[in-house]
Amino acid sequence: MKNLSFIILFISFCPSAQQIPVLDDKVALQLAEKPLHCINQEYPNKTAHVINGEKDAAMTPKQLHPSFYGCFDWHSSVHGHWMLVHLLKTHPNLPKSAEIIALLNGSFQKEKIAAEARYFTQYEVAQNFERTYGWAWLLKLDEELATWDHPQARVWHQNLKPLTDEILRLWKLYLPKQTYPNRTGVHPNSAFAMAFAVDWARATGDQVFEQQLVEKSKYFYLKDRKTPAYLEPDGSDFFSPSLQIADLMRRILPRREFVLWFNGFYDKRSLENISKMPVISDMKDYQTIHLLGLSFSRAWAMKGVAKALPDNHRLKHRFMNTSDEFLKNALPLVFQGNYGGDHWLASFAVYALSEAEN
Repeated sequence: MKNLSFIILFISFCPSAQQIPVLDDKVALQLAEKPLHCINQEYPNKTAHVINGEKDAAMTPKQLHPSFYGCFDWHSSVHGHWMLVHLLKTHPNLPKSAEIIALLNGSFQKEKIAAEARYFTQYEVAQNFERTYGWAWLLKLDEELATWDHPQARVWHQNLKPLTDEILRLWKLYLPKQTYPNRTGVHPNSAFAMAFAVDWARATGDQVFEQQLVEKSKYFYLKDRKTPAYLEPDGSDFFSPSLQIADLMRRILPRREFVLWFNGFYDKRSLENISKMPVISDMKDYQTIHLLGLSFSRAWAMKGVAKALPDNHRLKHRFMNTSDEFLKNALPLVFQGNYGGDHWLASFAVYALSEAEN
């Protein structure tokens, strides 16, 4: 029966080799089930909390993070919340919308968010907590609320403000001190986080932060040439380090400058390598399943880069088509794993599908 159910899901999403998945109401509802089931699920949990004393050792995930304790870890909870806000915003007639609103109302209570903000100031080491992956998703959540003209969204946005302000304060302090970028394919990747931060700064009109990010991006990546993407991926990557850089640079450079930079960034064997489907040997392994997320992040980065390239660029259509292939192959697999992937992959799928539609 499990195999039959998967075949039905696969056919539902990909009835032909030519069909590109779209984020319609049916797909949105199926994906929304993932965070709906995990946002209030406290265990299993990876807190990433540094124990400063005996009292800390006895604290539960919910006591540490009253809003974002579910979905296995803090950042996954945050982007699970982003996903539900985004789906409510873009699919106003979505079934279970009342259930989603009730869930979000519980998370966005003033006192809970205030406690989340205080966490970053209670301990000196907590200033590094979720830097910068979780910070980036928190700003993406705030951006989603800030750009939604809806009465409930305005309440949630106002309630979230103390936490957003704290993350922004820490990031503005950290960015000038960040001497080197992190080029890994997992959480600490700098280019991914900075791209989301640029989006937030522009959406909210924070020109000071935007300028900081633009200058630091140029400092980190403007001289990159012939990036060794032929070495990607590592065994648990959910980002392509090279594509995340390209996706950032297309945001911060004027088109002509970006094309000149991009033309020197990849060589032939690197382009061929990042276009290959990741091989996932075990869908139930919490680390190996990262490679499914790699397909989604490659898809959204390739789509973004392709849109920034002029129509006559040799890689524009190649990147568009390869992005679609990643989505077609990856989306059905979101429903074939276990909690190791369920708690976060749906968010990656929604972001990739949404970027494909823009």
